[in-house]
Amino acid sequence: MPAAAGATPPPLVLANHGLRHSGGIERYLLTLVDALHARAIRPTVVARRFERSLPEYGWVDPVAVPTFGLPAVLRDRWFSRRLVALKRRHGWYPVIGLNQTRASDIAICGSTHPGWLAASGRAPDWRDRMASALEHDHFNGAAVVIAHSRLMARQLVQHHGVAADRIEVLHPPVDTRRFHPVSAEQRRALRRALGLPPDRLVFLLASTGHARKGLDLLVRALGHSTEPVLLVVAGRPVEVRAPNLRWLGYRSDIEDVYRAVDCTVMASRFEPFGLVGVESVLCGTPLVGARGMGCLEVIGGDALLPFDAGDAASLDAAIAQALGRWRAGRLALADPRAALRYDPSVDAHLDALLGWVARLRASAALP
Repeated sequence: MPAAAGATPPPLVLANHGLRHSGGIERYLLTLVDALHARAIRPTVVARRFERSLPEYGWVDPVAVPTFGLPAVLRDRWFSRRLVALKRRHGWYPVIGLNQTRASDIAICGSTHPGWLAASGRAPDWRDRMASALEHDHFNGAAVVIAHSRLMARQLVQHHGVAADRIEVLHPPVDTRRFHPVSAEQRRALRRALGLPPDRLVFLLASTGHARKGLDLLVRALGHSTEPVLLVVAGRPVEVRAPNLRWLGYRSDIEDVYRAVDCTVMASRFEPFGLVGVESVLCGTPLVGARGMGCLEVIGGDALLPFDAGDAASLDAAIAQALGRWRAGRLALADPRAALRYDPSVDAHLDALLGWVARLRASAALP
Protein backbone atom coordinates (compact mmCIF):
# COMPACT_ATOMS: atom_id res chain seq x y z
CA MET A 1 0.00 0.00 0.00
CA PRO A 2 1.43 3.43 -0.88
CA ALA A 3 2.64 5.48 2.06
CA ALA A 4 0.55 8.43 3.16
CA ALA A 5 1.71 11.88 2.12
CA GLY A 6 4.09 13.31 4.70
CA ALA A 7 4.61 9.93 6.35
CA THR A 8 7.76 9.57 8.43
CA PRO A 9 10.41 7.55 6.57
CA PRO A 10 11.26 4.24 8.24
CA PRO A 11 14.63 4.11 9.97
CA LEU A 12 17.74 2.97 8.17
CA VAL A 13 18.45 -0.41 9.76
CA LEU A 14 21.90 -2.00 9.90
CA ALA A 15 22.50 -5.43 11.41
CA ASN A 16 25.84 -6.84 12.49
CA HIS A 17 27.56 -8.93 15.17
CA GLY A 18 28.65 -5.83 17.04
CA LEU A 19 29.17 -2.09 17.05
CA ARG A 20 32.74 -2.18 18.31
CA HIS A 21 36.37 -2.32 17.29
CA SER A 22 37.02 -5.87 16.18
CA GLY A 23 37.25 -7.40 12.71
CA GLY A 24 36.93 -5.93 9.25
CA ILE A 25 33.12 -6.00 9.05
CA GLU A 26 32.83 -4.21 12.42
CA ARG A 27 35.22 -1.60 11.14
CA TYR A 28 33.06 -1.24 8.02
CA LEU A 29 29.97 -0.66 10.18
CA LEU A 30 31.74 2.05 12.18
CA THR A 31 32.77 3.74 8.92
CA LEU A 32 29.16 3.74 7.72
CA VAL A 33 27.88 5.12 11.02
CA ASP A 34 30.48 7.90 10.94
CA ALA A 35 29.46 8.88 7.40
CA LEU A 36 25.74 8.75 8.21
CA HIS A 37 26.29 10.94 11.27
CA ALA A 38 28.03 13.52 9.06
CA ARG A 39 24.79 13.63 7.02
CA ALA A 40 22.59 13.90 10.13
CA ILE A 41 21.18 10.41 9.53
CA ARG A 42 20.65 8.37 12.69
CA PRO A 43 20.40 4.67 11.85
CA THR A 44 19.02 1.84 13.91
CA VAL A 45 21.76 -0.71 14.59
CA VAL A 46 20.83 -4.24 15.65
CA ALA A 47 23.76 -6.11 17.17
CA ARG A 48 24.77 -8.64 19.76
CA ARG A 49 27.25 -6.33 21.45
CA PHE A 50 27.80 -2.59 21.68
CA GLU A 51 30.95 -0.81 22.77
CA ARG A 52 29.28 2.00 24.67
CA SER A 53 32.46 4.07 25.00
CA LEU A 54 32.57 4.66 21.24
CA PRO A 55 31.24 8.00 19.95
CA GLU A 56 29.37 6.01 17.29
CA TYR A 57 27.23 4.46 20.02
CA GLY A 58 25.68 7.87 20.64
CA TRP A 59 24.95 8.32 16.93
CA VAL A 60 22.68 5.28 16.53
CA ASP A 61 19.50 3.84 17.98
CA PRO A 62 20.87 0.59 19.42
CA VAL A 63 18.83 -2.60 19.53
CA ALA A 64 20.63 -5.37 21.40
CA VAL A 65 20.08 -9.04 20.63
CA PRO A 66 22.32 -10.71 23.22
CA THR A 67 23.49 -14.26 22.65
CA PHE A 68 25.37 -14.80 25.91
CA GLY A 69 25.07 -18.30 27.26
CA LEU A 70 24.27 -19.86 23.90
CA PRO A 71 26.65 -22.37 22.30
CA ALA A 72 28.78 -20.62 19.68
CA VAL A 73 27.28 -22.67 16.86
CA LEU A 74 23.76 -21.40 17.69
CA ARG A 75 24.47 -17.69 18.16
CA ASP A 76 24.14 -16.66 14.52
CA ARG A 77 20.90 -18.60 14.13
CA TRP A 78 19.41 -17.12 17.30
CA PHE A 79 20.38 -13.62 16.20
CA SER A 80 18.83 -14.22 12.78
CA ARG A 81 15.58 -15.51 14.27
CA ARG A 82 15.26 -12.55 16.64
CA LEU A 83 16.01 -10.06 13.85
CA VAL A 84 13.35 -11.59 11.61
CA ALA A 85 10.84 -11.12 14.44
CA LEU A 86 11.94 -7.52 15.09
CA LYS A 87 11.74 -6.70 11.39
CA ARG A 88 8.19 -8.05 11.20
CA ARG A 89 7.11 -6.24 14.39
CA HIS A 90 8.50 -2.82 13.42
CA GLY A 91 7.99 -3.00 9.67
CA TRP A 92 11.67 -2.35 8.96
CA TYR A 93 12.53 -2.23 5.25
CA PRO A 94 15.07 -2.55 3.89
CA VAL A 95 17.37 -4.18 6.44
CA ILE A 96 21.05 -3.97 5.53
CA GLY A 97 22.63 -7.17 6.83
CA LEU A 98 26.37 -7.10 7.42
CA ASN A 99 26.31 -10.48 9.13
CA GLN A 100 24.46 -13.66 8.18
CA THR A 101 20.74 -13.28 8.79
CA ARG A 102 17.56 -14.32 7.03
CA ALA A 103 16.20 -10.79 7.61
CA SER A 104 18.52 -9.12 5.08
CA ASP A 105 17.07 -7.16 2.17
CA ILE A 106 20.46 -5.73 1.23
CA ALA A 107 23.08 -8.36 2.06
CA ILE A 108 26.69 -7.24 2.38
CA CYS A 109 29.22 -9.83 1.22
CA GLY A 110 32.65 -9.19 2.65
CA SER A 111 33.54 -12.89 2.62
CA THR A 112 32.09 -16.36 2.08
CA HIS A 113 32.52 -19.28 4.45
CA PRO A 114 32.88 -21.93 1.70
CA GLY A 115 35.46 -19.73 -0.03
CA TRP A 116 37.46 -19.47 3.17
CA LEU A 117 37.28 -23.24 3.67
CA ALA A 118 38.45 -23.89 0.11
CA ALA A 119 41.38 -21.49 0.47
CA SER A 120 42.45 -23.00 3.78
CA GLY A 121 42.21 -26.55 2.44
CA ARG A 122 40.03 -27.59 5.36
CA ALA A 123 37.26 -30.13 4.99
CA PRO A 124 33.95 -28.77 6.32
CA ASP A 125 32.49 -30.29 9.48
CA TRP A 126 28.89 -30.04 10.69
CA ARG A 127 29.50 -26.59 12.19
CA ASP A 128 30.80 -25.33 8.87
CA ARG A 129 27.77 -26.76 7.09
CA MET A 130 25.45 -24.94 9.50
CA ALA A 131 27.32 -21.67 8.97
CA SER A 132 27.26 -22.08 5.19
CA ALA A 133 23.52 -22.87 5.20
CA LEU A 134 22.67 -19.66 7.09
CA GLU A 135 25.01 -17.70 4.82
CA HIS A 136 23.25 -19.22 1.79
CA ASP A 137 19.89 -17.97 3.09
CA HIS A 138 21.38 -14.56 3.91
CA PHE A 139 22.51 -14.03 0.33
CA ASN A 140 19.69 -15.76 -1.54
CA GLY A 141 16.91 -14.18 0.51
CA ALA A 142 18.05 -10.61 -0.10
CA ALA A 143 16.77 -8.39 -2.89
CA VAL A 144 20.35 -7.37 -3.72
CA VAL A 145 23.78 -8.55 -2.60
CA ILE A 146 26.56 -5.98 -2.31
CA ALA A 147 29.87 -7.78 -2.97
CA HIS A 148 33.01 -6.02 -1.79
CA SER A 149 35.03 -7.38 -4.72
CA ARG A 150 34.63 -9.19 -8.02
CA LEU A 151 36.28 -12.13 -6.27
CA MET A 152 33.37 -12.23 -3.81
CA ALA A 153 30.85 -11.86 -6.65
CA ARG A 154 32.30 -14.98 -8.30
CA GLN A 155 32.20 -16.88 -5.01
CA LEU A 156 28.56 -15.91 -4.45
CA VAL A 157 27.67 -17.53 -7.77
CA GLN A 158 30.00 -20.50 -7.30
CA HIS A 159 29.30 -21.42 -3.69
CA HIS A 160 25.78 -20.12 -3.08
CA GLY A 161 24.18 -20.06 -6.53
CA VAL A 162 23.24 -16.37 -6.27
CA ALA A 163 21.95 -15.04 -9.60
CA ALA A 164 24.57 -12.74 -11.13
CA ASP A 165 21.96 -10.06 -11.87
CA ARG A 166 21.24 -9.73 -8.13
CA ILE A 167 24.89 -8.96 -7.30
CA GLU A 168 26.38 -5.47 -7.27
CA VAL A 169 30.14 -5.03 -6.81
CA LEU A 170 30.86 -2.09 -4.54
CA HIS A 171 34.44 -2.01 -3.28
CA PRO A 172 34.71 -0.97 0.37
CA PRO A 173 35.58 2.59 1.37
CA VAL A 174 38.59 4.05 3.11
CA ASP A 175 38.68 7.20 5.22
CA THR A 176 40.69 9.43 2.89
CA ARG A 177 40.87 12.11 5.60
CA ARG A 178 42.97 9.71 7.67
CA PHE A 179 44.86 7.82 4.97
CA HIS A 180 46.75 10.26 2.76
CA PRO A 181 50.38 11.00 1.87
CA VAL A 182 52.66 13.36 3.78
CA SER A 183 55.88 15.10 2.78
CA ALA A 184 59.20 13.27 2.47
CA GLU A 185 60.44 15.16 5.53
CA GLN A 186 57.44 14.00 7.57
CA ARG A 187 57.96 10.41 6.39
CA ARG A 188 61.57 10.53 7.60
CA ALA A 189 60.45 11.92 10.98
CA LEU A 190 57.88 9.14 11.39
CA ARG A 191 60.51 6.57 10.47
CA ARG A 192 62.88 7.92 13.13
CA ALA A 193 60.07 7.89 15.71
CA LEU A 194 59.53 4.17 15.08
CA GLY A 195 63.27 3.49 15.22
CA LEU A 196 63.36 2.15 11.66
CA PRO A 197 66.78 2.26 9.98
CA PRO A 198 67.17 4.61 6.99
CA ASP A 199 69.53 2.25 5.18
CA ARG A 200 67.23 -0.77 4.95
CA LEU A 201 64.19 -1.49 2.80
CA VAL A 202 61.41 -1.86 5.37
CA PHE A 203 58.37 -4.04 4.62
CA LEU A 204 55.23 -3.87 6.76
CA LEU A 205 52.89 -6.77 7.46
CA ALA A 206 49.69 -5.67 9.22
CA SER A 207 48.27 -8.87 10.68
CA THR A 208 46.05 -10.25 13.40
CA GLY A 209 46.09 -13.78 11.94
CA HIS A 210 49.61 -14.72 10.93
CA ALA A 211 48.88 -18.12 9.40
CA ARG A 212 46.26 -16.71 7.01
CA LYS A 213 48.40 -13.64 6.26
CA GLY A 214 51.37 -15.75 5.13
CA LEU A 215 53.88 -14.72 7.80
CA ASP A 216 55.77 -18.02 7.38
CA LEU A 217 56.40 -17.31 3.68
CA LEU A 218 57.53 -13.75 4.44
CA VAL A 219 59.92 -14.83 7.19
CA ARG A 220 61.51 -17.36 4.82
CA ALA A 221 61.93 -14.66 2.17
CA LEU A 222 63.01 -11.74 4.35
CA GLY A 223 63.83 -12.90 7.86
CA HIS A 224 67.31 -14.26 7.12
CA SER A 225 68.07 -12.41 3.88
CA THR A 226 71.53 -10.94 3.34
CA GLU A 227 69.96 -8.03 1.46
CA PRO A 228 69.38 -4.75 3.39
CA VAL A 229 65.76 -5.57 4.27
CA LEU A 230 63.62 -5.54 7.41
CA LEU A 231 60.15 -7.03 7.96
CA VAL A 232 58.09 -5.28 10.63
CA VAL A 233 54.80 -6.70 11.89
CA ALA A 234 51.99 -4.58 13.30
CA GLY A 235 49.28 -6.48 15.16
CA ARG A 236 49.37 -9.82 16.91
CA PRO A 237 52.65 -10.74 18.65
CA VAL A 238 55.13 -12.72 16.59
CA GLU A 239 56.39 -15.97 18.07
CA VAL A 240 59.13 -16.69 15.52
CA ARG A 241 62.51 -14.98 15.66
CA ALA A 242 64.72 -13.85 12.79
CA PRO A 243 67.48 -11.24 12.35
CA ASN A 244 65.42 -9.16 9.92
CA LEU A 245 62.11 -9.39 11.80
CA ARG A 246 60.65 -6.93 14.29
CA TRP A 247 57.26 -6.65 16.01
CA LEU A 248 55.77 -3.14 16.35
CA GLY A 249 52.87 -4.13 18.59
CA TYR A 250 49.22 -3.30 18.09
CA ARG A 251 48.94 0.11 16.43
CA SER A 252 46.19 2.71 16.59
CA ASP A 253 48.34 4.91 14.34
CA ILE A 254 48.62 2.48 11.45
CA GLU A 255 48.45 5.34 8.93
CA ASP A 256 51.76 6.67 10.27
CA VAL A 257 53.28 3.20 10.10
CA TYR A 258 52.32 2.98 6.41
CA ARG A 259 54.05 6.34 5.85
CA ALA A 260 57.18 5.34 7.75
CA VAL A 261 57.90 2.09 5.87
CA ASP A 262 58.93 1.58 2.25
CA CYS A 263 56.46 -1.16 1.23
CA THR A 264 53.46 -2.91 2.66
CA VAL A 265 53.37 -6.64 1.98
CA MET A 266 50.30 -8.90 1.84
CA ALA A 267 50.84 -12.62 1.34
CA SER A 268 47.35 -13.74 2.33
CA ARG A 269 46.10 -17.14 1.34
CA PHE A 270 42.52 -15.82 1.43
CA GLU A 271 41.71 -12.12 1.24
CA PRO A 272 38.20 -11.19 0.06
CA PHE A 273 39.32 -7.59 -0.31
CA GLY A 274 42.10 -6.35 1.98
CA LEU A 275 41.66 -2.71 3.02
CA VAL A 276 45.30 -2.65 4.14
CA GLY A 277 46.41 -2.55 0.50
CA VAL A 278 44.31 0.50 -0.37
CA GLU A 279 45.14 2.27 2.90
CA SER A 280 48.86 1.80 2.25
CA VAL A 281 48.64 3.11 -1.31
CA LEU A 282 46.66 6.16 -0.18
CA CYS A 283 49.50 6.92 2.24
CA GLY A 284 51.97 6.84 -0.66
CA THR A 285 53.43 3.41 0.08
CA PRO A 286 53.34 0.68 -2.61
CA LEU A 287 52.03 -2.83 -2.07
CA VAL A 288 53.83 -6.11 -2.59
CA GLY A 289 50.73 -8.26 -2.91
CA ALA A 290 49.73 -11.84 -3.62
CA ARG A 291 47.65 -12.30 -6.77
CA GLY A 292 44.07 -13.33 -6.13
CA MET A 293 43.35 -10.86 -3.33
CA GLY A 294 40.31 -8.67 -3.84
CA CYS A 295 42.17 -5.37 -3.42
CA LEU A 296 44.37 -6.10 -6.43
CA GLU A 297 41.29 -5.46 -8.57
CA VAL A 298 41.61 -1.75 -7.79
CA ILE A 299 45.38 -1.20 -7.40
CA GLY A 300 47.62 -0.73 -10.42
CA GLY A 301 50.65 1.00 -11.89
CA ASP A 302 53.72 1.61 -9.73
CA ALA A 303 51.62 1.05 -6.60
CA LEU A 304 51.59 -2.73 -7.09
CA LEU A 305 54.39 -5.29 -7.14
CA PRO A 306 52.47 -8.57 -7.50
CA PHE A 307 53.54 -12.15 -6.89
CA ASP A 308 51.88 -15.56 -7.02
CA ALA A 309 50.31 -16.53 -3.69
CA GLY A 310 52.31 -19.14 -1.80
CA ASP A 311 55.12 -19.10 -4.40
CA ALA A 312 58.50 -18.37 -2.79
CA ALA A 313 60.30 -17.76 -6.09
CA SER A 314 57.64 -15.32 -7.26
CA LEU A 315 57.80 -13.46 -3.94
CA ASP A 316 61.60 -13.28 -4.21
CA ALA A 317 61.22 -11.68 -7.65
CA ALA A 318 58.80 -9.05 -6.31
CA ILE A 319 61.20 -8.27 -3.43
CA ALA A 320 64.06 -7.92 -5.91
CA GLN A 321 61.95 -5.50 -7.96
CA ALA A 322 61.21 -3.47 -4.82
CA LEU A 323 64.92 -3.41 -3.95
CA GLY A 324 65.78 -2.12 -7.42
CA ARG A 325 63.26 0.72 -7.18
CA TRP A 326 64.34 1.54 -3.61
CA ARG A 327 67.99 1.81 -4.60
CA ALA A 328 66.99 4.06 -7.51
CA GLY A 329 64.87 6.25 -5.19
CA ARG A 330 61.67 5.42 -7.13
CA LEU A 331 59.59 3.56 -4.56
CA ALA A 332 57.37 6.17 -2.86
CA LEU A 333 54.22 7.01 -4.84
CA ALA A 334 53.96 10.53 -6.25
CA ASP A 335 50.22 10.35 -7.00
CA PRO A 336 48.53 7.64 -4.90
CA ARG A 337 44.96 8.30 -6.07
CA ALA A 338 46.00 7.81 -9.69
CA ALA A 339 47.04 4.24 -8.80
CA LEU A 340 43.51 3.31 -7.68
CA ARG A 341 40.84 2.17 -10.12
CA TYR A 342 37.90 3.32 -7.99
CA ASP A 343 36.83 6.19 -5.78
CA PRO A 344 37.73 4.96 -2.28
CA SER A 345 35.96 7.79 -0.46
CA VAL A 346 33.34 6.95 2.13
CA ASP A 347 30.92 9.45 0.57
CA ALA A 348 31.01 7.71 -2.82
CA HIS A 349 30.39 4.34 -1.19
CA LEU A 350 27.56 5.63 0.99
CA ASP A 351 25.91 7.36 -1.99
CA ALA A 352 25.80 4.03 -3.84
CA LEU A 353 24.49 2.12 -0.81
CA LEU A 354 21.78 4.70 -0.05
CA GLY A 355 20.82 4.57 -3.72
CA TRP A 356 19.89 0.93 -3.26
CA VAL A 357 17.94 1.77 -0.11
CA ALA A 358 15.97 4.40 -2.06
CA ARG A 359 15.25 2.00 -4.94
CA LEU A 360 13.97 -0.73 -2.63
CA ARG A 361 11.82 1.73 -0.68
CA ALA A 362 10.39 3.09 -3.92
CA SER A 363 9.53 -0.43 -5.08
CA ALA A 364 7.64 -0.95 -1.81
CA ALA A 365 6.00 2.53 -2.01
CA LEU A 366 7.75 3.64 1.18
CA PRO A 367 8.84 7.25 1.84
